[in-house]
Amino acid sequence: MASDYLWFEGIPFFKLGYEVEVLKSVKNEFVVRDEDVIEISYPKSGTNWLREIISLIYSKGDPNWVQSVPIWDRSPWLETEAGYEYLPKKEDPRIYSSHLPIQLFPKSVFHSKAKMIYLLRNPKDVITSAFYFYRLLKTETYPETFDQCFEWFVQGNVPYGSWFDHCQGWLQMKGKENFLVVTYEELHQDLRATVEKIIQFLGKELGPEEINSVLKHVSFEAMRDNEMSNFTLLPDTVMDHSQGQLLRKGVTGDWKHHFTVAQSEAFDKMYQEKMAGLPPGLFPWDS
Repeated sequence: MASDYLWFEGIPFFKLGYEVEVLKSVKNEFVVRDEDVIEISYPKSGTNWLREIISLIYSKGDPNWVQSVPIWDRSPWLETEAGYEYLPKKEDPRIYSSHLPIQLFPKSVFHSKAKMIYLLRNPKDVITSAFYFYRLLKTETYPETFDQCFEWFVQGNVPYGSWFDHCQGWLQMKGKENFLVVTYEELHQDLRATVEKIIQFLGKELGPEEINSVLKHVSFEAMRDNEMSNFTLLPDTVMDHSQGQLLRKGVTGDWKHHFTVAQSEAFDKMYQEKMAGLPPGLFPWDS
């Protein structure tokens, strides 16, 4: 399995769209600007939902931008070849996304006032979502069974490496005024309150009707039906659309339909061991 990835400083990446030289340059040379808004997450944590929310906050709820410009142009991936080439030319304020672990992130970010939002999701749901996502990718090797996906994940033998390392690395930033932690579960439990928290963090002001429009256009149904956000624009050579949709269910707790009791117990044990240094009850799924 290891040979199927591009490796950089001990972290595996997809081969398509990534280059070691670009990853080196991202880390050492990319200049993060004070005006930047950066969406950071481990893969399959609800990143596209957050990207859509931020796009609509910046358009004050006007859906024209999200309905006319592909999501990867509104918020490019920093660590990809395309994103790295495009972002220096982009005017402020730049909005962009990254799955990079903290040790591979541009060093310049730690001396900037850029707004960073770190999105987290119950790792059991991350595994479940990843299993279906990998099957869509024509250019990558994917786990043939859920059991295999589970094993790869707990070993950290998946793109961007260990969820536990990623989470603990970025949570070192918690408490800094330009760093906000949001969970996928919060967005589900109270979308309005969480969106309002993001608006305040970004220093934006939206009226009640503008917020209502944001909420309307970030619903699962709206995003599923928006070809600029649902990834149906990707060619069949990259994504096998016959295998399903990127926006599959948009729910929490789907892991319960996939994990065996033994897998759930084994994962809980690993979680408790690896996350022992964090305060109990920090996340909605901890209970």
